[in-house]
Amino acid sequence: MAGAVKDCIALLVAALWWGSLTTIGFLVVPMLFAQLGNPSVAGNFAGRLFSAQTWVALACGLALLTYFRSKIHDRVDAPLRIAIGWVVAALLLALLQEYAVAPRILARDNLPLWHSLGSAMYLGQWLCAGVLLWRMGRREA
Repeated sequence: MAGAVKDCIALLVAALWWGSLTTIGFLVVPMLFAQLGNPSVAGNFAGRLFSAQTWVALACGLALLTYFRSKIHDRVDAPLRIAIGWVVAALLLALLQEYAVAPRILARDNLPLWHSLGSAMYLGQWLCAGVLLWRMGRREA
C-alpha cells in the first residue's frame, strides 16, 4: 500500500515538472511577448520565470531521484536506469540553461546564438520530462 502511494506521488511530481515546463514555455512566455508590447520588458519577465522554473525542475528532479533511489532496493533493471537517466539529463539541461546560457542572454552577448541554444535546452528538458512522465504513467519506470 505504501509503495502504491509513493508511486502516485512520484507520478504527480513528474506531471508537475512537465506541466510547469509546458505552461511557462509554451503559454505564459509567448503571452508576455504578445501582450506587453515591449520585448525588453517581456524578456526580463521571461528570464525571471525561466529562473523560477529551474528551481521547480531542481525540486522535482531531486524528489524523483530520491524516489528512484528507494526503488533500487526492490529492483535494479533497465527501466529504472533509463528513468534515472531521463531525470539526470533534464536536470543537467536546466542547470546549464540557468548558469551557462541565461547569463549570456542577459548580457546580450551574441543574443541569437545563446537564445537559440537556451530554447533548444528548454525543449530538451521538456522532452526528457515528458518521456519520463509517459514511462512512469505506463509503469515502465
